[in-house]
Amino acid sequence: MRTFSRWLVLATALSGAAAHADDNDLVISRFGVERRGSSSVITSTEFAEASADFRAFARTFGAVMTSANLMPPRTTGHSGFAFNAELSVVSLPEDVVLPTEAEQPGSVLVPSLHVRKGLPFSLELGGRVGWIEKSSMVTATGELKWAVNEGFTYLPDVGLRLHVTKLFGAHNLDLTTTGLDIGVGKQFPLGGMVTVTPYGGLDLNFVSATTRTLDFDPSRTNADTAGNDSRDALTNTAPYSRVDAGDNLTPRFYAGARFIGGVLQLGAELSLTNLGGFDQEGAGSRDLPSVFAFNTTLGLDF
Repeated sequence: MRTFSRWLVLATALSGAAAHADDNDLVISRFGVERRGSSSVITSTEFAEASADFRAFARTFGAVMTSANLMPPRTTGHSGFAFNAELSVVSLPEDVVLPTEAEQPGSVLVPSLHVRKGLPFSLELGGRVGWIEKSSMVTATGELKWAVNEGFTYLPDVGLRLHVTKLFGAHNLDLTTTGLDIGVGKQFPLGGMVTVTPYGGLDLNFVSATTRTLDFDPSRTNADTAGNDSRDALTNTAPYSRVDAGDNLTPRFYAGARFIGGVLQLGAELSLTNLGGFDQEGAGSRDLPSVFAFNTTLGLDF
């Protein structure tokens, strides 16, 4: 049993070690390591504070992953198809610690590719793949939009969008956001085949996150786990408290405009995600700042 525990903790530590880590790759165990400090064993209060740090991070990074809409509520039409290259510039609040390999940046770029396909009954299916700059992490989004009202001369377009975004490539971390987006917009002709569509809306995002069992003692060696008590190998190891989607709502407000000339599509958008606050058992309450993003898109609309 002692040998099994020893190898278990070593596997936990080594499974999250990348052969090469980029500047913005994440070291999730850092919250517990820093809260533990010089304590021989992390206390319940220190662990609660580390879990609160993790929860604040999860809300913030969830906002980074879902910072862009970049499409009005109007669909492409049942036979339509759109392909876009997108770029988001997302500000990172200084008050929330992101455990990056290098010094925490003040902002991060998220380039992405976005594909949308129109379906009958004013439905639209879409997918987006993004990359967190200077990291090995990518995001994948699946979305389904329904235009409740579109194409009427004197009425605005109204759309509902369900979406799920998952983070890949982050060691020891499982982070997912789900959301319901309510948008309003109206297309106006500018002349010939050129149109502009201003739009805005509210995106209700729910963040969920878990971690593997983490080692809060980075100086641990194999010899340190060779004591007579097999539980020595598990000292200072634990997963953070789970971040449940139902308790972590981060509403995002956005406004933008899309220009179409022939098949060419160009758009820009501003968004503000309210991270809100939360109570963490054993760590008190925390109020988090908002996350601001500027998003642009260039693509083809058929």
